[in-house]
Amino acid sequence: MASDVISTAAFAAIDAKARIRARHHLDRAVKFAGLSGDSETQYHVWNHLAMTAGQRGDSVEAAAAADVMKTLWVARRDSVYASLAHMRNARALARSHQRGDALKALAAAENSFARGVEGERPAWIGFYDLSEVEGLSASVWFSLGEFGRAEYFFHRALSGIRPELVRNRALYSAHLALAQASQGELELACATGQRAYGTLKPESGSKRTTDTLAKVRKVVLRAGSVAPEITSWIEGSRQWT
Repeated sequence: MASDVISTAAFAAIDAKARIRARHHLDRAVKFAGLSGDSETQYHVWNHLAMTAGQRGDSVEAAAAADVMKTLWVARRDSVYASLAHMRNARALARSHQRGDALKALAAAENSFARGVEGERPAWIGFYDLSEVEGLSASVWFSLGEFGRAEYFFHRALSGIRPELVRNRALYSAHLALAQASQGELELACATGQRAYGTLKPESGSKRTTDTLAKVRKVVLRAGSVAPEITSWIEGSRQWT
């Protein structure tokens, strides 16, 4: 219980991109998880360690954390857990430009998820449904520079996100805008970015989303468009930086 509570606090820090606070929480959580001897509890912590390492840009540590996730008994028993472990690995490999290995890990994540069966799992992993698989797949393709394919999967993710997952919708909408901007679809990116910001609840504290929107703004700025609708959007989105 102590490990799960601290891991939940760590996720809040991850979403706020408070990396030092997140790592402090996880260093404590991993000790409790080890004492518990419970592979599901340990998996919960290592999943967040993979995310935190990815935020820091440490792809080696993120891949290593994903490898630990894959070895835990819960991932060998339940293919949904195996899928998420492979997906964390795919994202780390894509960010370190290991295209072939990243695509193998992505295929393993998709195949494992397809073999998953309905069952009782902790609430914390309830986010990992088909829409999340497609959203994380999109992020892999984006890291590999395949912006068009990333856009396709972000659209698929957004079409399936459950209504109550408002923060997820805002985050993936922001990433969709970044994929569009990266392809030069500036007006579309502006509209999508505006929608993402409008979806995000002010009290959510999701710096992951606002930082992604700031990246969209930088890409649009670099394009140097003088179209009135673009320059107006740039001015109005100043609050996102």
